[in-house]
Amino acid sequence: MRAIGFGLAAGCFAATLVSAATRLPQAPRAQADQSAEAVSAKVDRAFQAFWSARDPRAAAERIAAIVTTGVSFEEALTRVRHGREYDGDVPRGRQFGRHRTADGLSHEYAFVVPETYDSTRPMQVRVQLHGGIGRARPPAVNRIRVDSLPGAIDEIAVFPAGWAQSMWWSATQAENLQRILDRLKRTYNIDENRVYLTGSSDGGTGAFFMAFKDTTPWASVLPLIGDMMVLATPSVGADGDLFPGNAVNKPFFIVNGGRDRLYPAHVTQIYANHLRTIGGTVVFRVYPESEHSTAWWPDERAAFEAFVHDHPREPLPDRLSWQTDRTNRYNRAHWLVIDRLGSVAGESRLPDTNLLRRGRELDFGLRIDSAVDRGRRVHDVVAGSNAFVIGLRAGDRFVEVNGAPVQTGRDIADGMQLWDIGRPVRFLVQRGGDRVALEGVFQPAEVEVPPAPIFPRRGPSGRVDLVRRGNVVEASTEGVSAFTLLLSPSVFDFRRPIRVVANGRSAFEGMVEPSVATMLKWSARDNDRTMIFGAELKIELEE
Repeated sequence: MRAIGFGLAAGCFAATLVSAATRLPQAPRAQADQSAEAVSAKVDRAFQAFWSARDPRAAAERIAAIVTTGVSFEEALTRVRHGREYDGDVPRGRQFGRHRTADGLSHEYAFVVPETYDSTRPMQVRVQLHGGIGRARPPAVNRIRVDSLPGAIDEIAVFPAGWAQSMWWSATQAENLQRILDRLKRTYNIDENRVYLTGSSDGGTGAFFMAFKDTTPWASVLPLIGDMMVLATPSVGADGDLFPGNAVNKPFFIVNGGRDRLYPAHVTQIYANHLRTIGGTVVFRVYPESEHSTAWWPDERAAFEAFVHDHPREPLPDRLSWQTDRTNRYNRAHWLVIDRLGSVAGESRLPDTNLLRRGRELDFGLRIDSAVDRGRRVHDVVAGSNAFVIGLRAGDRFVEVNGAPVQTGRDIADGMQLWDIGRPVRFLVQRGGDRVALEGVFQPAEVEVPPAPIFPRRGPSGRVDLVRRGNVVEASTEGVSAFTLLLSPSVFDFRRPIRVVANGRSAFEGMVEPSVATMLKWSARDNDRTMIFGAELKIELEE
């Protein structure tokens, strides 16, 4: 294993000046004070230019000007923690923004700044994703309902626009949300640790995607009447493979309706329970009589807002777990960056968080493909099962169940959830050119359901689990041959050696020098006063 600690000697230029000064006659105090004032003014101007940059790229171009002032790491750290000075005379009420993502798509968005906004106090931010993502054109942002989930607390509310060309589960939307947050932080005093993500229907599904792919900005994730399993459908076109284990990094507040024909609670709860089982913090709320709507919001708002309040972001968590299938995006979680995929000798065998273990369940024996004939046609019937004994066969097309017409496969699935064991059931099916009436007793068998993957796998991936205790980091890796640790002066003591143990073996032990340039590099990217990194420690594992 090889480890490379990146850090520039941030104080050497200043030390050289001090050394030269000892060989010259002592200058008058007034002259020295003027010189110090001139240096301080130069640092002020360089930082002012850095803070006034329009975007991360422009900020990065202004780093060199700060470094050449000779500012010490400690002074630069103080300035970065303080951040920019915010103008109190900024627009409030409903506002609109627009920018282009790297693929050339123009993205518009709306945001609402409360009249109570105070530039001297960081303010919470809600990012809310709308439903109906399949529309051909982006919705007019001036028509987005900014009052669909009215809150009772002061916060800046952001309403991005999504459409068929820019789904919530696409790379362009991941970039879009990052750009929106960056732009807001350059104008408004935002509480970086109280930015949360929510959405309804497709927007709720999109919130799941962001939690699986880009966890760093969010304090909590609150999907409403959505379903993470939509992302498993190939036709949806989610960007890359999905990793449920990534959800353990942020708390979830999930709400679904019991009579929702799209995403019924009895189905979505299976996967909410899975996220909890693998270590996630999950609150799952059900409105039994609710259909696919948020009509329950007035009753749920207080619990929703209390959850947000109780779960601020931990910018530098002691524990992280992150899995990715690529290293050009979606490869970072807070202070971990996965640089290269590939198996190495002695790597860990980490639990498969994509494997759903359902245990024993009641099984009627009916198999339906929801993609065929809206789920009304029988795909298969388990031989000897309850459905088989009643007379259902592969190829049958449901017409009625217990006298009620069948519009989609969901009618059948939802009905079964309400049937009592031992009750009579009646089916009317189309078989060939005939209609066949079938009757029997609902008597499903209890069976052991074998573990099954939640999301399909289309290629290799890698995962790193981290635990930090003081200056010691323990890493367990699988499918990763190189990663970078971003070291923050808030949690690492650069006066003492830092040690990294990977898969039970020492990967690095030694001093790491913090660097002004490194700190500003990540400050330009993250635009975050609470997540500051003074050094990069690159860990290379022997392949």
